[in-house]
Amino acid sequence: MGKAKNLQTGHIGLNVTDLDRSLAFYREVFDFAVLAEGKEDGRRWAFLGRGPRLLVTLWQQSEGTFATALPGLHHLSFQVDTIEEVRATEEVLRAIGAEFTYQGVVPHGESGTSGGIFFTDPDGIRLEIYAPTGADPSDAPTAGAPTCGFF
Repeated sequence: MGKAKNLQTGHIGLNVTDLDRSLAFYREVFDFAVLAEGKEDGRRWAFLGRGPRLLVTLWQQSEGTFATALPGLHHLSFQVDTIEEVRATEEVLRAIGAEFTYQGVVPHGESGTSGGIFFTDPDGIRLEIYAPTGADPSDAPTAGAPTCGFF
């Protein structure tokens, strides 16, 4: 084991093309608060979180859409306590016209009980919200592979 005994993921930084559009999306879908924001031309950014905890940083430093064929981030996943929370978030996403990878709540794999929804943000960044139980008895969308592979 390495020297960092209590290693855990900190915040996730995402490049976005339109900070205002991304702020609206992440605040609506995840109920994030803006903890800090840079509004200077050429240096737009936002720190998002809940309470004092920083979870996601947005950086307006890119053009185009998320490139799934290039090395880097595959997808960003958030865990919630219940499948009902997943379904409530699904309703918010449907109301704002988000794009889904699969229809509705799906399990993480064949005969799995954990699962959730898989969708993209306005820049095409792949996202997941899941609960550890409650996704059964739905069929997994991809046989023989993890659902979060976005196959």
